[in-house]
Amino acid sequence: MNKIALITGATSGIGEACAKKFAEAGYNLIITGRRIERLEALKTTIESACPIKLLLLHFDVQNRKAVEDTFANLPAEWQNIDILINNAGLAVGRDSFEDADMDDWETMLNTNVHGLLYVSKAVVPLMIAQKKGHIINMGSIAGKEVYEKGNVYCASKFAVDAINKAMRIDLLKHNIKVTGIHPGAVETEFAMVRFKGDERQAAATYNGIIPLTPEDIADTIFYCSQLPSHVCINDLVITCTQQASAYYFNKNT
Repeated sequence: MNKIALITGATSGIGEACAKKFAEAGYNLIITGRRIERLEALKTTIESACPIKLLLLHFDVQNRKAVEDTFANLPAEWQNIDILINNAGLAVGRDSFEDADMDDWETMLNTNVHGLLYVSKAVVPLMIAQKKGHIINMGSIAGKEVYEKGNVYCASKFAVDAINKAMRIDLLKHNIKVTGIHPGAVETEFAMVRFKGDERQAAATYNGIIPLTPEDIADTIFYCSQLPSHVCINDLVITCTQQASAYYFNKNT
């Protein structure tokens, strides 16, 4: 088989863009997500455009048993995973600490941290058996700087940043690369999910700037994955030109 890339959260945004980018480059794909109809639509789109093999896995990364059972039963021909893109993640709510919803906090921690760990723990033994692999974890500029009303979302992405570093150290002996990608403002469903479907608030997130696109991040991830075997980009923060940090923007008025 061709090289295999596994992409979590492939049903929209950066994950979907990564799936298309890697398929165009000839990678066979394992795509995962919660929304089966979107996975099936993406599978149809990619297979009609690219002569590759594609495996669809339907589960929620928050569900540890579902993740473990899925990978315990992964067909042998799909076990030589070369690249894992831990993309599944979300922000829910943007409230001051004292007003925030505990359910929102748990959803973010369970998805952004536990989900990443569950999938990584299932895939790492397959990479160890090959004595190589590349894990690309989707962080955020919110994992570098805390901002007002970001509280637990920031905490979850700070955790991802620490996990990147820990993975890189512990997996060094197995010849497994680990790259952390930390985007700033990217126009995806992110804001709609964060503001729970409030279109006005979601649109305001990108007012006055030209934000990054999912394709911008997919191109960056693909570049990191194509470097020579002795080269690893450990950590990369990427923003649009009008963004300098988590909270400094030069917005058009």
